Amino acid sequence: MRAPPRPRRYWDPLNLGLLNFWGQGEEATVGFLRHAEIKHGRVAMAAFVGYCVQANGIRFPWDPVAGGMPAGLSPPEQWDAMPLEAKLQIILFIGILEGYSEHSFILEKSGEKHYMKGGKPGFFPPTDNFPHPVPLNLYDPFNGAKGMSEEVKAKRRNIEINNGRLAMIGIMGFVAEATVPGSVPFGPHLAPYAGNVMIPFA
Repeated sequence: MRAPPRPRRYWDPLNLGLLNFWGQGEEATVGFLRHAEIKHGRVAMAAFVGYCVQANGIRFPWDPVAGGMPAGLSPPEQWDAMPLEAKLQIILFIGILEGYSEHSFILEKSGEKHYMKGGKPGFFPPTDNFPHPVPLNLYDPFNGAKGMSEEVKAKRRNIEINNGRLAMIGIMGFVAEATVPGSVPFGPHLAPYAGNVMIPFA
């Protein structure tokens, strides 16, 4: 006989859930924190896989950067070697996605509210609302969630959150190990990086 699942404990060591961000109340604060966790988890999952791919020298068959990228560079060194124009394009694209996913008008067209106003944290509106048609939705491009029960969706969302948390630890472990070799116990041996990954935040 299968044992019943253990109840999940509420874990908030910094008591962030007790704060009142921008005077918006507890519901808005918790919505902001959960949405931020999901969003950063998704970025970290992509970053973790990307780091593994790039660190092993796997590339697209075409040259993604004008002028070419020298071979043998680690992922942080590849970012440093990337032209400013390419970096700005990436940042602009991220800004467009952010603005699209945060706009109340677009969320309402999708039948959803903002995550700080009772909406679903982690929700990304379908891209068929773009002025220019986009063939695949960013969140669920192949309609894999269509026909799923709410119970299955809830379970998948918990899996996504846990995978995202692990990926955040993993990508920071890669960055720490590359910056300070040997700093991650039982971690991978990565090519040392002499630059400063925190320069964009300085």
